[in-house]
Amino acid sequence: MIYLDNAATTKISPVALNAMLPCFTDNYGNPSSMHTAGQKAAEALYLAREKVAACIGAEPREITFTSGGSEADNQAIITAANLGAKKGKKHIVSTAFEHHAVLHTLKKLEKSGYEVTYLDVRAPGAAEDKSGKLKNRDGEGIVTAQQVAQAIRPDTCLVTVMFANNEIGTVQPVEEIGRVCREKGVLFHTDAVQAAGHLPIDVKKQNIDMLSISAHKFGGPKGIGVLYARKGIILSTLIEGGAQERGKRAGTENLPAIAGMAAALEESCANMEVNAARERALRDRLIAGLSRIPHGLLSGDRTNRLPGNVHFCFEGINRGLTR
Repeated sequence: MIYLDNAATTKISPVALNAMLPCFTDNYGNPSSMHTAGQKAAEALYLAREKVAACIGAEPREITFTSGGSEADNQAIITAANLGAKKGKKHIVSTAFEHHAVLHTLKKLEKSGYEVTYLDVRAPGAAEDKSGKLKNRDGEGIVTAQQVAQAIRPDTCLVTVMFANNEIGTVQPVEEIGRVCREKGVLFHTDAVQAAGHLPIDVKKQNIDMLSISAHKFGGPKGIGVLYARKGIILSTLIEGGAQERGKRAGTENLPAIAGMAAALEESCANMEVNAARERALRDRLIAGLSRIPHGLLSGDRTNRLPGNVHFCFEGINRGLTR
């Protein structure tokens, strides 16, 4: 089988699997326990936190482990909404093609009195040429920092724009958007689920206040993720209970999955340049071949996309429904 759906999930890395196994058999203590087994587990937990933080230019205390990217998105957005409401700011800026973890959370907030501006990500110009045929448009699927700047209002509490799109693969100008937000005093969150492990991330340099990661997109296990929150941002608690994750995410930490995620992210970041070069070569070869098929359309920008992403549409072919 040739597997071409790595945007949905990846095969677990042997490095990640090897990091997980001892947490099932030897280092199986509860990190919250005070006895030796628990403290040994706590050490492994902190080591994983250090590894993840180092990969994105953060500090360990800025890392909160979650059940995945969806939970991290929810917590980031709800945190910003709650902080904004305390200041009378209930406006949010986002895009029309965010992941549902973002869009559904925003829709829920809209029902609670928040207003959301959804920026267009289509390139300027007509979608069809004079003959009525589809045509490729460089820049489609990208939101600009200028669009964000124009959308921000005095009552804006959050801008949330994904780092790279999960379907058409376009990469957003995150650093520029973050700079606009920083200048205007607005929190900036980015869903980096598709970017982590595949594109360089430096949360300080890129002016990111909050960032979401999911392990199974870069060779880690499913069911584990990260929310980075810049020091000084007090997260809203979604899950009440114990004092885990500095009291902001209750529940015994999933140490095997956390260890696997940290190992997979560290491995991916260490090999990023080599992997990206290989994937870009394969990507461009596939795009060139598919472009020779009549009535085809490459979605998104030709080059400003994830190294391993190709997304084509073909006229006359509709997505079928299965039951």
